[in-house]
Amino acid sequence: MKTTIKYPSDTTVKITITLDKDDLADAKQVALVKISKNLKVAGFRKGNVPVAVAAKSADPMVLAEETVDAAISKAVSKAFLDNNIQALDTPQVEMKKFVPEESLECTAEVEVIPKIELGAYKKLGAKLQSQKVTESEVETVIDRMLHGMSEKAAVDRAAKEGDEAIIDFIGKKDGVAFEGGTGNDYPLTLGSNSFIPGFESGIIGKKSGETFDLELKFPDDYHVANLKGQPVVFTTTLKLINEHKHPELNDEFAAKVGPFTSVKELKDDIKRELLDQKNKDSLEKFKDDLLTELISLSKVPVPEILIADQSKSIEQDFQSNLMYQGLTIDQYLETQKFKNKEEWLTKEVKPAAIKRVQAGLILAELSKLEKIQASADELAENINRYREQYASRPEIVKQFETIEAQRDLANRLITEKTIDRLVELNSNK
Repeated sequence: MKTTIKYPSDTTVKITITLDKDDLADAKQVALVKISKNLKVAGFRKGNVPVAVAAKSADPMVLAEETVDAAISKAVSKAFLDNNIQALDTPQVEMKKFVPEESLECTAEVEVIPKIELGAYKKLGAKLQSQKVTESEVETVIDRMLHGMSEKAAVDRAAKEGDEAIIDFIGKKDGVAFEGGTGNDYPLTLGSNSFIPGFESGIIGKKSGETFDLELKFPDDYHVANLKGQPVVFTTTLKLINEHKHPELNDEFAAKVGPFTSVKELKDDIKRELLDQKNKDSLEKFKDDLLTELISLSKVPVPEILIADQSKSIEQDFQSNLMYQGLTIDQYLETQKFKNKEEWLTKEVKPAAIKRVQAGLILAELSKLEKIQASADELAENINRYREQYASRPEIVKQFETIEAQRDLANRLITEKTIDRLVELNSNK
């Protein structure tokens, strides 16, 4: 067998394979064994026809076809294996020449994992930003805790920001009630910005028992098309005003919300928690910045098949998230001013897919250069963690026993360790 390898593009390989009579003779024997299993010959039971008998009894056309199939199947597989070429799909095989029992020539073309030329990954410019927590941020958390433990009491005065207003309302557009615009005994915290602009501020200053019209306009980017930018009237009845009576911020309050003996301990703990979260967020941004910069400095050809796979995955995940939020893809396309789904896929999804593929290829290459692997102990530790997490879901736990799941988990571990290594190499600057 002879092979000639060419690369029509950075992501495609085309192998020309030439087989001689010895190769075809071997393929013919494989074909005869296959044919003999289903061949009917007088004096022999089905499946027990000797190969020598099958050679004389088989249909010459069928034998030729099976020989070609066996020859090409073995040759293509061997060509990719011997040359260490990783195909991303089933190769497209094209017959070029076939002389029975003499020679065969074919080509096999397919997208492959491309060669990656990494930039100077040890000298990236991205920096990890130091973080701090302000007293104002701590006070915001304290206020939220006080509000959460507040008691509500009805008051006989005009509504003000921070109050809970119990309201009935009905929204009308051109005098006709529209879907989703009606509510009864609805508890609305004034100042929460839960409703469209002007609604909550229109209630401030009103008293219990009052009924009034709020003439408003939906935002131009509102997610419901027929209400976008439209003038409406909400006929509203303020039924009750509840004032939030916050507990006093003292050592007793601190002891109620946690294992603290003083307000200072509580505030110190809040500050630590906020700083920890800020540092985590900053580290995640640093990782993303490093990877984005490395992509820009590297040569990373992207196979179309990988772009298509990632685009499909991103599209499915995005639409699932929209459903969780109670939105549809059409509503999203309208708010983001996309003409149609195709434009969204082209302008938003495909670029994200390309970046994701490039990141994966770069990290795979970097893991090889830095000799990063996932040890058996690390893999076992992660599997045990998942087993504990899903202890009540035996069907999920069982999945981690499969070779495929463990291979995926090992790849994930290698990716995480590679990103950590990239951070380590670029942290002491």
